[in-house]
Amino acid sequence: EDYRYQKWRAQHGEAYWWVSFFRVNLLQGVIMWIVSAPLLAAQYYAEPASLGILDAIGVLFWGIGMFFEAVGDWQLMMFKRNPANKGKVMDQGVWRYTRHPNYFGDAMVWWGFFFIALATTDGVFTIFAPIIMTFLLMRVSGVAMLERNLKKTKPQYADYIARTSGFIPM
Repeated sequence: EDYRYQKWRAQHGEAYWWVSFFRVNLLQGVIMWIVSAPLLAAQYYAEPASLGILDAIGVLFWGIGMFFEAVGDWQLMMFKRNPANKGKVMDQGVWRYTRHPNYFGDAMVWWGFFFIALATTDGVFTIFAPIIMTFLLMRVSGVAMLERNLKKTKPQYADYIARTSGFIPM
């Protein structure tokens, strides 16, 4: 469970359910509706009638994204399972190339959806969706929030920051 949810439950007691409804469920539902615009566009328009280069680029981005999300999450889970790693920083596998492979992967998935929508009549107008999602992942709820906590709880994280890309694998 996300530590923020536990904190809200402790702060708000019985009112936690309403706080959770507005801060988590409703907010995330609205955000998902907005950022899903490329998916809606891709489903709505009948043209193009066949797959093209933009669809292939979209699938490539999606595949790269899913790879980084799945492999990053799996590697982190395996790292955390080992008691010898308690308090250490994960800097192996895909974590060697980016401090946040799962967030990078998530962004790539949304950009992949945009490229698929771009092949449709008005898909270009959905560009706001992957931009918003990438911004949220990098500056609001993903990277920025997590790094604030990791800098406080893991002293060696500063060294990891110095040698590893924050988002795009390098």
